[in-house]
Amino acid sequence: MTDPRGRTIKVVLRETGAFIDMMLRAGGADTSGTSLLLMLLLFSCHHLCHSLRVPNLSSYAKAEDKLFKYLFSNYQKWVRPVEYLNQTISVKFGLAISQLVDVDEKNQLMTTNVWMKQEWMDMKLRWNPEEYLGITTVRVPSDRIWSPDVVLYDNSDGRFEGTVTKAVVKYDGTITWTPPANYKSACTIDVTFFPFDLQNCSMKFGSWTYDGSQVDITLEDFHVDKQDYFDNGEWEIVKATGSRGLRTDGSISYPTITYFFVIRRLPLFYTLFLIIPCIGLSFLTILVFYLPSNGGEKISLCTSVLVSLTVFLLVIEEIIPSSSKAIPLIGEYLVFTMIFVTLSIVITVFAINIHHRSSSTHHGMAPWVRRIFLHRLPKVLCMRSHVDRYATSGVAGTIGTLGLKGSSPELTPLLDKRQRIEAALDSIRYITMHVVKENEVREVVQDWKYVAQVLDRVFLWAFLLVSVLGSALLFIPVIYKWASIVVPDYTGSTL
Repeated sequence: MTDPRGRTIKVVLRETGAFIDMMLRAGGADTSGTSLLLMLLLFSCHHLCHSLRVPNLSSYAKAEDKLFKYLFSNYQKWVRPVEYLNQTISVKFGLAISQLVDVDEKNQLMTTNVWMKQEWMDMKLRWNPEEYLGITTVRVPSDRIWSPDVVLYDNSDGRFEGTVTKAVVKYDGTITWTPPANYKSACTIDVTFFPFDLQNCSMKFGSWTYDGSQVDITLEDFHVDKQDYFDNGEWEIVKATGSRGLRTDGSISYPTITYFFVIRRLPLFYTLFLIIPCIGLSFLTILVFYLPSNGGEKISLCTSVLVSLTVFLLVIEEIIPSSSKAIPLIGEYLVFTMIFVTLSIVITVFAINIHHRSSSTHHGMAPWVRRIFLHRLPKVLCMRSHVDRYATSGVAGTIGTLGLKGSSPELTPLLDKRQRIEAALDSIRYITMHVVKENEVREVVQDWKYVAQVLDRVFLWAFLLVSVLGSALLFIPVIYKWASIVVPDYTGSTL
C-alpha cells in the first residue's frame, strides 16, 4: 500500500514544475520579479516536502517515549484496571511445557520448565495509534503494570511465581504475558509397577488473593502446548490436559486451572541393569541343586546369591519412596527370591546331611523312604535306576554253615588234620563276615547318597517351575499393560 504522504509530495512537485515551466514560457521584462517568485516557490516546496516526509527512527523513539509518559504518568500497578468496582477481569490462562527435567520418586517431586500464557484487558493502557505515529504495540516490564497474581498452589520449593519478563501491550488494552518458570511440584508417586509404572502428576494454578468476582481465570486451550518440548531420557509424556475448577472458601470461590501430566517411565535402563540380573540370580539358585553334595560349593553359591540380592534390594530402596502404601513388584520379587535362596540353603544343608549318612551314624533306612526315594521318584524324575541292596541273601549264614558236619568214618584216620582244617575254616569265615559287613556298610552309604541325589533333583525341578512361573506371572501382565499404552501424536497448539 502506497504512503499518502509520498503521493502528496509527488503531486506538489509535479504542480510546482508545471507552474515554473509556464512562467518561463510567458517571459517578460521583469526578470528579477520572476526570479524572486521562483525562489519563493522552491523554498515553499522544500518546506512542504520536509514537513511531509516519512519520520525517521528518532521520531518513532520520541513518539514511543511520549506514549510511555502518557500511559504511566498516573498509572498505579496495585489497582485493578477496571471501570467499575464490581467489574470482573477475565484472564485467559494456558501452559506450554519446554522440558520435563526430573521426577524424584524419593521426595515425590516433578521438576518442569514451563511457559505460563496469560492474557487480559487493561482499561488504563489504551491509546490512539494515529496520535503516536501508528504505534500499536509496546513491550512493558511486567513489574510496571498490574498483573493477575497467578501462582502454582502445589509448589514444593517456595517459588510460587514465574520470572519477571516483559509483557506485550496492544493499543486496545489487551496484554499478553508469557513468563517462563521452573517449578518443583508435588506429585504422588505410585511405584507398584516399577519400572513399568505410569504416573499422573498435576499442577494447579490460581490467583493468590483475588476471588472469582474480581479475577476470572479461563482455560485458553484444553491441551498443554508441547511445540517446543525437549524429550526426557527416562520419562515420556503420554497425555497433558487441563481443566477449570473452583476452590471454595466458605461463600467465596476461587477459580483454578489444573493441568494433569500422565507420564510413562522408559524401562530399558532398569530392565538391563536391575531386572535381568535379578532373574539371573534367581536361576543361579536353581543351579545349586545341580552341584554334587560331596563338595563345599553348594553353600558358597547360595550365600553369594543371597548377598547379591541384598545389594539389589538396597539399590531399589534408594530409588523408591519409603512408603508402606505401595510396594513395588520388583521389590516383592527380590524378597521372594531371597526367601527362595534361604530355603535352598536349608534344603542344601539337609541334603548334605543325608549324603554323609552311614550305618554307624544313623539307623537303617525306613521302608517307606526306601520305597519312595529308591523306587518311585527315580522313575518319575527319569533318573538311572538304583538297585536296592537291602534284599541280599544270607551269604553270611551260608558261610557260617561252612565247616565239617560231624565226623565221617573216612576222616577218622585224619583226626590229626581236623584241627588245622577247622582253624583254616574259622579264618575264612572271619574274613568273609568282615567283607560282607564292609559291603553292607558301603551299600548303606551309597543308598543314602542316592537319596540325597533324588532330593536335589526334586527341588531342582520344583524351584525351576516356581521361578519360571513366578517371573512370568509377575512381569508379563505388567509389560503387556505398559506396552499397550498409546502415546498420542499431539504436539500442542500451533497458534
